[in-house]
Amino acid sequence: MHVPYNMHKRSMNYFPDKTFYWSIQVAVRGVRASIVLPLDESNVLLQTDFKQPTCAPLSLQLPSAAVHTALSSIQNSVCLTCFVNIKALLFPFIMCSVSPDKRRKMESALEQLKKYTVVVADTGDFNAIEEYKPQDATTNPSLILAAAKMAAYQHLVDQAIKYGIAKGGPEEEQVTNTMDKLFVSFGLEILKKIPGRVSTEVDARLSYDKDEMVARALRIIALYEEAGIKKDRVLIKLSSTWEGIQAGRELEKTHGVHCNMTLLFSFAQAVACAEAKVTLISPFVGRIMDWYKENTAQKSYEAHEDPGVISVTKIYNHYKKYDYTTVVMGASFRNTGEVKALAGCDLLTISPGLLGELSKDHSTITPMLTVQKAKACDLEKVHLDEKDFRWQHNEDRMAVEKLSDGIRKFAADAIKLETMIKEKMLNVKNGQ
Repeated sequence: MHVPYNMHKRSMNYFPDKTFYWSIQVAVRGVRASIVLPLDESNVLLQTDFKQPTCAPLSLQLPSAAVHTALSSIQNSVCLTCFVNIKALLFPFIMCSVSPDKRRKMESALEQLKKYTVVVADTGDFNAIEEYKPQDATTNPSLILAAAKMAAYQHLVDQAIKYGIAKGGPEEEQVTNTMDKLFVSFGLEILKKIPGRVSTEVDARLSYDKDEMVARALRIIALYEEAGIKKDRVLIKLSSTWEGIQAGRELEKTHGVHCNMTLLFSFAQAVACAEAKVTLISPFVGRIMDWYKENTAQKSYEAHEDPGVISVTKIYNHYKKYDYTTVVMGASFRNTGEVKALAGCDLLTISPGLLGELSKDHSTITPMLTVQKAKACDLEKVHLDEKDFRWQHNEDRMAVEKLSDGIRKFAADAIKLETMIKEKMLNVKNGQ
């Protein structure tokens, strides 16, 4: 239901708290009221190409639910000043008199970042994805484990268990099928809320077995296709071991399956991934900084000196200078400073907590990484065969330790998830 309003007057005000407001005089069924609307990106849809004269009367339709408070108070000709959340309303005339500089200041850091970088949500929580509206989303065993414990997602766990039991076979096989189905089920729900792709991870315990990684990836893709999702909307996440990178090469070249190489910490890993022509890599920014804080005397870093930021910047510049098709998605951020320092990167996958901070931050974002800067860099093209890769990666103590640690942690969370599934599966079989 919509309630007709006739707008008689509107004006822009600048309050001492540096917030812009619209003061709107309206008539509701013959009763006049004054409504004050705080003007920011969370309350109004900004459109700048509307040429509505500033003082012209305007008739418009507003959803009645959005102004319920105002309507309930406008009785017996009482004049009301109130705050109304108008996120769902269209006010194309609001920004016509705002200067470009003021408009930029009113945009959140998140909205500015989206102009230079594809923003990806690093979560299995559908509500967070819906709130921040990323292009893509990534998941991993740790995120799925956390989400699977939430009451809101128990129906997905139950459905996956029924699927695993119905497939039959030994218990281990039933659990494996349940795990695959659960990961895909979360992916399917996520794809309903994003326009782009979802990343679904192959079991980290297969990180040193190329053939098993390929087989598991194809099974995951088959589950998506059975649900009507084309493989172009799915990225298969693989650990960036030598075996994982070669699995990615085979999946891309032979099967047309796009891969997201995760747990990437060294330049050698990045070079090998580019030469394998995988779709995307996920270098871990925050985990690199964690290692340096734990293993060196320096315990804090400004964004420009952050070892993780420096690593991703070097990888991005190398890729762009030599026109590799593989794209870079910075991951594992510890603070918004790291995110801002990589503005301009192809993609950045960001946790809901940091997305929330960026949505409330109104500082100016400028692209720090650009193709033009990359082309101007003095970087030598590198080629690595297996022997070179293993040696150069081995020479990076941080990367060796963080890769093995990351695999162990993902494997541990997969085991926890399997344990939970086994308990629930036993209850189902016992009729509980």
